[in-house]
Amino acid sequence: MVDQGALQATLIRVQETDLHILAEQEVSAPAHDLMVTCRHQIETYMGTHPLFAGSLTPLPQDNLAPAIIQKMLKAAHAAGVGPMAAVAGAIAEFVGQGLLKAGFTREVMVENGGDIFLWRRQECLSAIFAGQSPLSNRIGLRIAPEKMPLGICTSSGAIGHSLSFGQADSVTVLARDTALADTAATRLGNELKAAEDMAHTLAVAKSIPGLLGVVVVKDEILGAWGDVELVKI
Repeated sequence: MVDQGALQATLIRVQETDLHILAEQEVSAPAHDLMVTCRHQIETYMGTHPLFAGSLTPLPQDNLAPAIIQKMLKAAHAAGVGPMAAVAGAIAEFVGQGLLKAGFTREVMVENGGDIFLWRRQECLSAIFAGQSPLSNRIGLRIAPEKMPLGICTSSGAIGHSLSFGQADSVTVLARDTALADTAATRLGNELKAAEDMAHTLAVAKSIPGLLGVVVVKDEILGAWGDVELVKI
């Protein structure tokens, strides 16, 4: 979770989507409308494109689809996973950008199931939760203002309900595109089956275009690549 600072918290829940939002004011109504809009677009597309919901591999780009669907398809292709691996990150960014563009706030954080869209004007600290690892909540990422807007997404083979074929305690990915950070976290989480896979997992991270940095935790071992500044908590 990112430090709250002086921002106000808003919680929004629609079915299985549960958003924690920090903004300069309470934003329940516009955030709810934005969430409903993007969920409707995704659910409608799933209804007319049955492969979209269950595919574990990338699908062809669809230039006639809504923007959020196109973003999910593009992110899935870059990371080599199915498009629904991008859904949490895509929704977080859709809602955050919507609040910013409509003028409800000048700073925002939207967290959706551990996946974060962040745009602050000050330095932030984001803690890394890694389940039962002794490193869990003892390390964090320092995020400088010039790195934002930023997606910070985490996948785990040990915690949560998201599908993972790996055994990482946590894989945290930084990217400008939150949907891409989400799909990359899923892909890299799938790659790490044991601590011995750390070097391989980081090598795969380097091959995914658009990533800014990655932090991987397995038991008491941590691996990192890219533009990340780790701090003790």
